[in-house]
Amino acid sequence: MTDTLRLVDWDLATATASRFAPRGPSVTRPEAFDAVRQLRLLAVEAEDHVAAFTGLSSPHPHAPAFVADRTAWIEGNVGGFQVVMQPLLDKMAAKQVGKVGAPVVSAVGSRVTGMQVGLLLAYLSGKVLGQYELFLPPKDGQSRDGRLTLVAPNIVGAERQLDVDPRDFRLWVCVHEVTHRTQFTAVRWLRAHLHDEISAFLLASDLDPAAMLARLRDVGEAVRANMRRRGSEADVDDTDGLSFLEAVQNPEQRAILNRLTAVMTLLEGHGEYVMNGVGPSVIPSVEEIGAKFAERRRGQGPADRIVRKLFGLDMKAKQYADGAAFVRAVVERAGMPAFNRVWTSPNTLPTKAEITKPELWMTRVLRTSVGDGEGVGGAGQDGSGDGD
Repeated sequence: MTDTLRLVDWDLATATASRFAPRGPSVTRPEAFDAVRQLRLLAVEAEDHVAAFTGLSSPHPHAPAFVADRTAWIEGNVGGFQVVMQPLLDKMAAKQVGKVGAPVVSAVGSRVTGMQVGLLLAYLSGKVLGQYELFLPPKDGQSRDGRLTLVAPNIVGAERQLDVDPRDFRLWVCVHEVTHRTQFTAVRWLRAHLHDEISAFLLASDLDPAAMLARLRDVGEAVRANMRRRGSEADVDDTDGLSFLEAVQNPEQRAILNRLTAVMTLLEGHGEYVMNGVGPSVIPSVEEIGAKFAERRRGQGPADRIVRKLFGLDMKAKQYADGAAFVRAVVERAGMPAFNRVWTSPNTLPTKAEITKPELWMTRVLRTSVGDGEGVGGAGQDGSGDGD
């Protein structure tokens, strides 16, 4: 079979991303060491806060948080891309076998794709504060658990831009990312479920390599335009065109994407709810941080918005809001232990419709009466106990 990695030049993706990644904030060596040390300590502290607030317990001990610079974040995510995209690359490579000119398309296309992926990662490397990396390349032939990563220069840059208390902000970020780690370590089936859904989405693709290259080229050109326009007030129409995810959908993919959107909205919203709900006794300036960060999200320039639209990144801001509203509604009406039934099985995850109408999920899973007082049996209920 054709070498699948030739469809994406991952080395070029890494080199391109590292070259075009924005420079981090200016810090002295002692400031850098202090930030790394404090972030590692706060990630440990956040574990107890998250467990107490959510009622979810995950195995201990965890590996220390990986405090990264932008280059290390890029390298980690290139590896994650390889793991996630491998099923699609295998399928696309199989389509090329026997085609006239296929080796040339593969050789040229892999460099084009690698460059566009690299430009996207360069853009993201200056935005991401942290993440729980679910999909890491195997090591010594063995699969690896996820990794909690905190991007130190972005955290320091954001706290300076927002003019907030550094320790409070760092703990606030750690609580969010530790919540994600807790979701996947306390709910043992969740990682495999998400991986299976992503693989199914990719394998349902009917794109050929040329079509994928064309879409990635659009994304890459938008990133280039963003770099040229940064700081400019040029009017950019960010309403035209589909996002990358929307462009690759067929009916089967749309159904899978609806499920993926629902679970990602739940996960992001749960992280948001916990992050802001841990309380002023732990993070005294949490309200100030939350308000300023929300304003920062809204303050994207037109060039940034077109990039976010093209790759579907604008969906994430909506996921924070919709997911947090779902969690808040269920917790306020039924309590945290009842909300934690959401983690029982894939059948108890909310649907896309239930995210915006939490009472539908409560009727189905909690068997809570809605409106007319008639309780409805839980079609998705599997009879097992609370997820915590």
